[in-house]
Amino acid sequence: MKTDDPRRFLRYLKAERNAAMLYRSLAQVAEGERRAALLELADMEDEHARHWVAKLEAADVDIPPAPTTLESGDAVLVARARAAGMDAVLGQLEQSETEDAGMYDEEPEALSTMPEDEREHARTFARLRASGTSAPTKTSSVLPDAHDESWHRVDTSGSVRAAIFGISDGLVSNTALVMGFAGSGIDSSVVLFAGIAGLLAGAFSMAAGEYVSMASQRDLYQREIELEAAELREKPEEETRELELIYRAKGLDRETARATAERIMSNPDTALDTLAREELGLNPDDLGSPIKAAASSFIAFAIGAFVVVIPYLFTGGTAGLLIAIALAGSAMLVVGGVVGRYSGRGTIYGALRQLLVGSLAAGVTFLIGRIIGSLTGLDASTLG
Repeated sequence: MKTDDPRRFLRYLKAERNAAMLYRSLAQVAEGERRAALLELADMEDEHARHWVAKLEAADVDIPPAPTTLESGDAVLVARARAAGMDAVLGQLEQSETEDAGMYDEEPEALSTMPEDEREHARTFARLRASGTSAPTKTSSVLPDAHDESWHRVDTSGSVRAAIFGISDGLVSNTALVMGFAGSGIDSSVVLFAGIAGLLAGAFSMAAGEYVSMASQRDLYQREIELEAAELREKPEEETRELELIYRAKGLDRETARATAERIMSNPDTALDTLAREELGLNPDDLGSPIKAAASSFIAFAIGAFVVVIPYLFTGGTAGLLIAIALAGSAMLVVGGVVGRYSGRGTIYGALRQLLVGSLAAGVTFLIGRIIGSLTGLDASTLG
């Protein structure tokens, strides 16, 4: 339909009326702040509908009566919400609103606020989904801090993660490397050299990779915060409303959420810090340190890789091999247990998994080394 044909407003009017009826029907199923949010969305759709009614009247176009029943698809949605709860339909509502978010982008007769209103609908449903399956309570914390509970502590700097997994990688990879050389029957001094070379090569490689990874992640986070700062400068009212909806989804009533959001938004620095934490899930004060992560990764890998090298600094042959196996196996159990505890899978599970994987890797490379030693004429009996 041509953009100068006022009859196109009929399509907008129908969509807004149907949406308002759908949200009010769903509000009868919802409770607490979910119900309040749906009613507010319905009021917003009614406001949009009144705008199109005024445009149609000005263009002398007959205005159809408001619908009295839900469309078939909307009726199915409401029935599902009544049978299974609001959580069963919030995802579909979010997807639908996301698909329709740009309906007014190219419409010159729309109110200036309408395109952003439509996008806000999708964000509202996303927040309602994030609020969980249970109804929020007004005793919920406004600004929950995960660090108040030890089991939620997260290392955003990346150094702890890099250290723990760096030790594991160094231990397994260098144990496999040393076992491969030892299995070939080559001189113990060569095994020692191979172990030290593997330690240095792996440590530098891990550090470089960790630095690039963490630096890229930090750049991405900083870019997200910069974009949020720009929105805060250009659209302070919209950001205030977003913050209000976040707090309503956490369980605050409308008045308290609005007052809290307005108080926070009165200070630009506090507002940006809060929006970064609440909307983006980022801590602006701790976006990760590439240097710390790289250093942790280097040191940790070197420590893990050094375990299997230690015996060859003092002895060789079968004695060196057996001591290396014993040290590597013990270290794998310890490191695996720490990794299992850190990842939440359990200490015993992590320890046994680490030992199994490391043993398989070392065993395979040892056999390959033995085969290569035989094929190349190396005397495997030198192990004795």
